[in-house]
Formats: sequence, C-alpha cells, structure tokens
Amino acid sequence: MSLTSITKSERPHISFFGCTNSGKSSLVNGITNQNLAVVSDVRGTTTDPVEKAMEILPLGPVVIIDTAGINDKDNSLGKLRIQKTKQVLDKTDIAVLVIDSSIGIKDEDKELIEEFKKRKINYLVVYNKSDLINTINIDNKDDVLYVSAKNGDGINELKEKLGHIINEHRREEKFIIRDKLNAGDVVILVIPIDESAPKGRIILPQQNTLREILDAHASAICCQTDELESVLKVVKPKYVITDSQVFNQVKSIVPENIILTSFSILMANYKGSLNKLLDGANQISKLKDGDTVLISEGCTHHRQCNDIGTVKFPKWIKDFSKKNVNFEFTQGGEFPQDLSKYSLIIHCGGCMLNEQEMKSRTKRAVEQGIHIVNYGMAIAYMNGILDRALKIFK
Repeated sequence: MSLTSITKSERPHISFFGCTNSGKSSLVNGITNQNLAVVSDVRGTTTDPVEKAMEILPLGPVVIIDTAGINDKDNSLGKLRIQKTKQVLDKTDIAVLVIDSSIGIKDEDKELIEEFKKRKINYLVVYNKSDLINTINIDNKDDVLYVSAKNGDGINELKEKLGHIINEHRREEKFIIRDKLNAGDVVILVIPIDESAPKGRIILPQQNTLREILDAHASAICCQTDELESVLKVVKPKYVITDSQVFNQVKSIVPENIILTSFSILMANYKGSLNKLLDGANQISKLKDGDTVLISEGCTHHRQCNDIGTVKFPKWIKDFSKKNVNFEFTQGGEFPQDLSKYSLIIHCGGCMLNEQEMKSRTKRAVEQGIHIVNYGMAIAYMNGILDRALKIFK
C-alpha cells in the first residue's frame, strides 16, 4: 500500500500524551524508526503538537501525533501548550499515555485517563524508561506496557498492541456514494471552476466521490454549471451531485424526477453527523438581530476575495434571515471549547478532518445546546431544496 493511497483524514490517529520528560518524543521516534520529534533533556522541548502521516508495520497507514507535556504550567506559554495538547484529543482514535517509570504515575496522568474514558477513546498506558528500574517481576498487562525507548525493549510489543486495537476497532466500511450505485449507473458531477477552485486539481470530496463511482463500475460525467443543461439532453443520470455553492442554479436545471444532492451533504453522512447537523438547518430561520454565527472550516486554505466562509455565507444568511447578524470565523484545528456565545454554527463538509474530530465538534455543540449545520445543508435549506437533497438517503 502506497503512502498516498489513503488520505490523512481516513487514517487512524495515534496520539502520544504524558508529562514533560516522560520520553514521549523518544518513544515516537522509536516506533516510527525516524527522528520525527525533537528529543532533548531540556524540559518542555515539545511545544506545538507534531503530526505526521506515515506507514508503520504492522500498523499500516496512520497519523502519529506527539504532544507537549500536560504538566507544563509554569507560565502562559506552558498553559497554551497544554491547551493545544488537549485539542488533539478531539481527533485522537488511539491514545498512548507515556509515564516515566522512574517517577511513576502523576495526578495529571490520572486526569488524562479519566478524559480518555469519558470520551471513549481507546488507550494504552506505557511506562517508559524501564531500563532505569528493576524490571524483574514486571508483567506487561493488556492495557499497560513497560518499554524503553532508549534500548528498544518493548517497542515491537507496543506496535503489535496498537495494531491489535486498530484491527479490533476498525470501523465498518463506509462509503460516500458507492453503496447507492449499481454497475452501469450514470452520475453527473457539477464542479464549478471559479476563483475559489484550486489550480490544476479538484478538491478532496470531489476526488473521493469520483473514485467511488468508478469503483462501483458506474459512469461519471463531470461538467460545470453552464454545461449541465446540455449534458442532461444527452444522458439521464441516476444522480446529480453538485458543489453546494451553485445549488440555486442547478436546482432549476435538474428535473424533479432526478435525485439531486451535494458533495457537502454526502460528506455529512459519511462523517456520521447527518442527523445532528440536520437539526441545525431550521435555526437559520430563527436568527434574531444581534445573534452571533460561527462559521468554521476544517482546512486552512488561503482566503479568496469571494471566499465562501467569510464573504458568501454572511451575505446569504443576512439576505435570507433579514436580520442583522454578527459573524465569527475559525479555520483548521481551531474550534472553541465554549460555544455559548453562538446562536448557530455553520461548518464545512469536514473533508480534511477525520471522523473522530468531526463528531467531537458536533457533539460539543449539541451538548452545549448550540445548533450546528454544515455548508451543503445550510445552502440547500436557504434555497428551499433540503428535503430534495436528502432523498438520496431514503
């Protein structure tokens, strides 16, 4: 399997946590067989989380994340490091808690274990630096291992246990569109090439949808919005899948007897948050003057002059709601812990986030009583075609 055969968001995310100088970075380097993380005796060497997509035998394609020490509270910078470390929990599939064997478990370690349990994150407790203690009579248990990153003791066993967890909890195979297709079906993909389209390529949801259509031995016809009418005169597709931004134009072209949806709505279902996001669509009609809407994107692309998140959505929402609404914006890994100030969250399709992180964000909003909806569902709702766009799931 090649390094690029599985996208980063589809790989199990294995995160290493622990107190400063517990040997997290050394252990990461030992597992990966490369100097992925900077190692030093200086306390607090690891600052921002270090993240790397790679393949490790026998684990396969994974994302390895090394984090800063959870007890680095000496100053404001240290507290910021802890905050960044805890953000990693949102996207962690498997947590490895690294403890210095010569010191033993600390209160911060115990707090993390409770957090793993609360979030239902699979985890292992690893006592590193076993070479510094008397290892006679030490037995490696199911969820506890003794290793030495320095001399390599227990590293292979740790990798085998991680591999076992990955295989045991590997999610049921899910599809964006493939399970709704038969061989010979035709699907039209409407892909506008405008100022926001990346030069020389199509974006990830479009790539992945196209690949699944081909895997189903169905046929895909890609076109831009102004070509759609001509294409429909030649073929009758089973589905038309469009970029959400042109829903308004596409809905008037595609006959009612053809199922129409968007890449963003397909991604909401694929990431496992469709029903919870659906509840947020109606909130757009209930916005009031002075409400604040958070518009959040999982990637960190360069903002264009006509950017969908910071330019188009604020205009669409104000035009639709007829209310004087305030907006705030986040990108990439930034997503507030406290969402109480927001009346609504509008989130991108989450193609660059793994399922765990997308579910974590949705769950946080729901638990705080804040409505959340994704781009495609919001646009479909404001264009009066949300029910039509969801027929593909019925």
